[in-house]
Amino acid sequence: MKPIWHFVGLILVVMGGVILTAGLWSLWVKPLGPPKVLSSLHPELWWGGFMILAGAAFLVFNRRSRVE
Repeated sequence: MKPIWHFVGLILVVMGGVILTAGLWSLWVKPLGPPKVLSSLHPELWWGGFMILAGAAFLVFNRRSRVE
């Protein structure tokens, strides 16, 4: 069996990909209404990328461990 950290890594990679994709989409399609505070920093891109890197780290560091 895989440890719980393997599945945490998978969830982080998938959710980070969704957030990063939403951030990339917002670069081309401007949302309706007034802009949000500090939206020019594009936090979706930063958080999506960070979550993907963190998830990849969980997957790499736990690839050989097994739970019995």
